[in-house]
Amino acid sequence: MIEGDPYTVKSMDVSKTGKHGHAKVRLEANSLVGGKKKIMVIPGHERFEVPMINKRKAQVLSINGDKVNLMDSENFENFDLDIPEGIKNDIQNDIEVEFWDIEGRKILKRAL
Repeated sequence: MIEGDPYTVKSMDVSKTGKHGHAKVRLEANSLVGGKKKIMVIPGHERFEVPMINKRKAQVLSINGDKVNLMDSENFENFDLDIPEGIKNDIQNDIEVEFWDIEGRKILKRAL
């Protein structure tokens, strides 16, 4: 978690410590929700929270433009999600899809 958003770390470079300094880490991370890229330099002793990702299945009930109405397969909850650009052609009525619940945020990942 970086600034309250879930990220995945793509690369990490660690520099040597100086005579009186601490090691520095150059971190490249991509957002799981928006796809933003973030590059930052932090002290080597910095700690981060790890987001809890719950991967679940749902059934497509209806499609309304760029949104899809889903029903969770486990608890039968109904909710709407945005359809990502990469899977727009795969989404149809009455198919199963995989969505991720990341710290309360839901994102549609793929059609099954």
